[in-house]
Amino acid sequence: MQQRRNTQFLLRFDDICPTMRWDLWSEIEASLIELDIKPILAVVPDNRDPVLQVDPPAKDFWERVRHWQKLGWTIALHGYQHLYVAKAAGLLTWRKKSEFASLPANVQEEKLRRGMDIFAKEGIKSRVWIGPGNSFDEVTLSLLPKFGIDIISGGSCWGPFTGPEGMTWIPCDLSSLRSVPSGLWTACYHHNSWTRATISEFQQQLRRYSDSMTSLDEALKRYRPSRARWCYRFCTTPRLSTRVLRLQLKLWKMWHPEMPERRAPVLRSDPIAAADS
Repeated sequence: MQQRRNTQFLLRFDDICPTMRWDLWSEIEASLIELDIKPILAVVPDNRDPVLQVDPPAKDFWERVRHWQKLGWTIALHGYQHLYVAKAAGLLTWRKKSEFASLPANVQEEKLRRGMDIFAKEGIKSRVWIGPGNSFDEVTLSLLPKFGIDIISGGSCWGPFTGPEGMTWIPCDLSSLRSVPSGLWTACYHHNSWTRATISEFQQQLRRYSDSMTSLDEALKRYRPSRARWCYRFCTTPRLSTRVLRLQLKLWKMWHPEMPERRAPVLRSDPIAAADS
């Protein structure tokens, strides 16, 4: 029980846009509200990515986003149009596709400006950045403070840290809720590809770990970001950081096996590979 009290989870949902999978989202949203869980929602301001055009657009989308904001949920800027126009990996991934990385500063700044202008027009306040495909570069990083963004959700590390430009980094290491060492852990979900079985598994996980859930604001109060320079270097070396964190979780699982009758299933349908797969 002491271990559970010292472990906190943040939930993050990516690719929130008018044309996402609304039938499944309605059940996700109901479960979050029922358990008073305040997630981070990565909202695409002007989605043009055909991959994310799953359902007909919700005409009341921005009204819904304002409602989530009133509930205390964190709204993050998830790029601008979610279009991968550059063959570059950026700081946190090795996949060479990005909406921002490698583009000139003026192009990146215009994308950020247009995205934040849409947020402002719709009454949405955000101080959190989540790069589409987890991809952006140091130019993006240098521009974010101009738009009032001082928090980044992404990368792998052992806890929050302060990086260049005074940005607070909240690592995102999990693709599902599971038994983990003490500390703050972010689980990232992409619900568009979920099935009915996945929803059921997710709801089971929520109930099992509901007493360990936190919000971004609460997490920042409890976990003071480290100022060690190695954290940024480690986090922005993705092949190393990802493998080290996965190894840690594998070893943790070996020494702290979950009881079979209580174990929450891993969401294999999530696009991000599960840390213990």
